Amino acid sequence: MHAVVLEQFGAPMVLKEIEKPAVGAGQVLVRIEASGVNPLDIKIAAGQAAHAKRVPPAVLGLDMAGVVEEVGQGVSEFAPGDEVYGMTGGVGDLQGSLAQYASVDARLLAHKPKTLDMREAAALPLVTITAWEGLVDRAQVRSGQKVLIHGGAGGVGHVSIQIARARGAEVFATDAPHRLKAVEALGATAIDYTSETPEDYVGRLTDGEGFDVVYDTVGGPVLDASFAIARTYTGHVLSSLGWGTHSIAPLSFRGATYSGVFTLAPMLTGRGREHHGDILRNIAGLVDTGKVKPTLDPRHFTLAEIAQAHTAVADGSATGKVVVTINH
Repeated sequence: MHAVVLEQFGAPMVLKEIEKPAVGAGQVLVRIEASGVNPLDIKIAAGQAAHAKRVPPAVLGLDMAGVVEEVGQGVSEFAPGDEVYGMTGGVGDLQGSLAQYASVDARLLAHKPKTLDMREAAALPLVTITAWEGLVDRAQVRSGQKVLIHGGAGGVGHVSIQIARARGAEVFATDAPHRLKAVEALGATAIDYTSETPEDYVGRLTDGEGFDVVYDTVGGPVLDASFAIARTYTGHVLSSLGWGTHSIAPLSFRGATYSGVFTLAPMLTGRGREHHGDILRNIAGLVDTGKVKPTLDPRHFTLAEIAQAHTAVADGSATGKVVVTINH
């Protein structure tokens, strides 16, 4: 099969022919139709993501959508011909989705949303799982709450807005000026972080009380700022990029709580993989009822154009999730 291989960190990836994987017990062989590109893919390729535990030579790509070719022993929920999607590889020792085929753990898969094409479905797994693990699993977002998403027009952010709204919350989101219209189109109240301080917009939007839930999808100083704007006693701060060194004093003074989200853990450890499949089934339901829709960059990339696809993510020129088409 054809695959894009990272032969060494920091070097251009190579399109080459490698052996088609065999399907093992508990696995599903998928003919991959589309592969979503995430910022983490770029960091892994550059050798800047030790937490992903990837060692060259390797096939990258976390997200995919495709068609089941074969099922392994013990797999009953999928059959040849089923359209599926999932975050199934590209970290640890798991083959990624920048290839024509992959044998993946069936627990990481779900049936593709019926209302989406393959490219749209491939854009969803990592960002929706990350959003769900924070907002639903950790914070249990619900009606009556005020939820703030930092980076609302980004990959995790734009899905987080939609999930929080689907659960009845009033949603606010920060972003740069040129992305505020995208935030508003998703149904959130947009906040220009370049023109207003956290103290100012907390006063304006919450009467100084703070937000019930704050989801940081940016990291660094944005997480520090988040600790100071959570509601006293009941506020909950989430971060999908909380890996630095931070003072939790502002959070402690408010008696609020914090949760970190590390979406790769089930793939790296083998524990809890069935929960990823469960999340994707729930997301498919939200998609097919019109409550969640991915935003895609309009450009189409092929396996041979993986360098351009990565550049589109790395240079910030993408206007939505970048997706690589595989088997066309």
